[in-house]
Amino acid sequence: MVQSVELLLDDRLDQAVREEWARLLDVGLASQARNRSESNRPHITLAVAASIPPGVEGAMRERIAGVPLPVRLGGMVLFGSRTATVARLVVPTAELLELQRAVFELVDGCPGVPPHTRPGEWTPHVTLARRVPPGRLGSALAATRAGSRELTGVTAGIRRWDGEARREWRVV
Repeated sequence: MVQSVELLLDDRLDQAVREEWARLLDVGLASQARNRSESNRPHITLAVAASIPPGVEGAMRERIAGVPLPVRLGGMVLFGSRTATVARLVVPTAELLELQRAVFELVDGCPGVPPHTRPGEWTPHVTLARRVPPGRLGSALAATRAGSRELTGVTAGIRRWDGEARREWRVV
């Protein structure tokens, strides 16, 4: 399983993303809204590893400043080949890229760090739906109306997610 370090969104931006999740679910797509767990929330993944030791969190608290950061969600992006993950791009700022680099440097020695999370390879985004068939991508774009507006807000903190234990906790 994986563990991750994630940037949380303020209440207003969180709600706006949840509304997009709901619109996708309304048209029958595998939206993030299907997961009713309290820990399922819109976020920006900063780093991923197979396991992250607790000592890394202390280093994060010492090294990371600058939360909250302004966040702007822009257009849509698709990941995958046979089916797509539909997400909102996060318009990168120098501060966001610096934060991601700092977090990545702290987890880089952990096992199972995927190359797409390296600074310069990382694509900041907020996932809206997974496993969307190619024939339904138009429906996804129409349902979210993502091309018609940008969403702005600020970050609300950093959490850790343990996918195996299915639990979350705040770091910053």
